[in-house]
Amino acid sequence: MSESVIRIASIYPTLLGTYGDGGNVLALKHRAGLHGLVTDVVDVSPGEPLPRDCDLYVLGGGEDTAQVAAADSLRADGGMTQAVDRGAAVLAICAGYQLIGREFPDATGAPSAGVGILDIRTDRLPKRAVGELLTRPDPQAPAGLTDLLTGYENHAGATHLGPDARPLAQVEFGVGNGDVSEGAISGHVMGTYLHGPCLARNPQIADVLLGWVVGEQLPHIAEREVEELRAERLEFVRRSGR
Repeated sequence: MSESVIRIASIYPTLLGTYGDGGNVLALKHRAGLHGLVTDVVDVSPGEPLPRDCDLYVLGGGEDTAQVAAADSLRADGGMTQAVDRGAAVLAICAGYQLIGREFPDATGAPSAGVGILDIRTDRLPKRAVGELLTRPDPQAPAGLTDLLTGYENHAGATHLGPDARPLAQVEFGVGNGDVSEGAISGHVMGTYLHGPCLARNPQIADVLLGWVVGEQLPHIAEREVEELRAERLEFVRRSGR
């Protein structure tokens, strides 16, 4: 489709990489290849300046201390805000989702400042959310998100969307944001509680992110292994009480 190179920044994979979230970058590379797109992945370690010229920035989950450290470093660097302002795409998972918002709780439950590129605030759920998460794309979700979204959630955060954010999906099984919605989108910034890795289990999300970068909706390309995985996970949820 395009001979230009899509630059993907994997942000602090040693701090933000629980539950195989590093697989999201691998999934992006794989899906890009299926669409004839070339990618270049830049791993950004803690303490390194964030590259300003990447097309897509990916953050994973992490423990409370790592989450606060990552948020403080990214806020001080300022590069993510600059990238989003020029139109770059962002995918943030779980702790990464919380920390790109305006506020989230630290290990003690006290409010900690986020990066502020997504209009959300997070506080504590009454009970930790652990287990399979099944959602249906929100009616206002980006074109291309039509199938059920599946993943694994493990978080204690209740996330509240402000007026400049809209839900990614609506929960059918699990907890998500804590109010029947799951995840959030604003512009080309997307956050979600879906581990799994998210993009391995939901390649349609990968295609949406890559489509944002190239400026067009990418066609669906079905893969047998992915469809078998999704079918197995859906059956597991159904057996769990749906």
